Amino acid sequence: MEGIITLCGSTKFKKEFNECNYYLTLSDYIVLSVGSFLHSDSDPEIKEEIIKHKDQLDRLHKEKIDISRAVFIIDKDGYIGESTRSELDHALRLGIQIFYYSMGDLQRLCPMLRNKCCT
Repeated sequence: MEGIITLCGSTKFKKEFNECNYYLTLSDYIVLSVGSFLHSDSDPEIKEEIIKHKDQLDRLHKEKIDISRAVFIIDKDGYIGESTRSELDHALRLGIQIFYYSMGDLQRLCPMLRNKCCT
């Protein structure tokens, strides 16, 4: 096992979250991820519930970071929103290793991707 890694990023990048979860899991990481995809979900009732529990979900996500060896920032096209910035700052305060989607770190962490130009 490579260790525990938490995925962080805008929930509008659901496809990228799934991609990172898949490849990191197959590369022997325990992957922790977001509890919901507010910006990707089209069901208004689900969105309402997510918004109602946002503080709880944010707190739990930071607790996932607390138990991780590393965080993987899904910053497609370099985008880091307010929530992701808060999670990144939290990881920096803890001295946790940080990897970035936009920097090609997925290919560096996942042996099966090292010979591919992109995912």
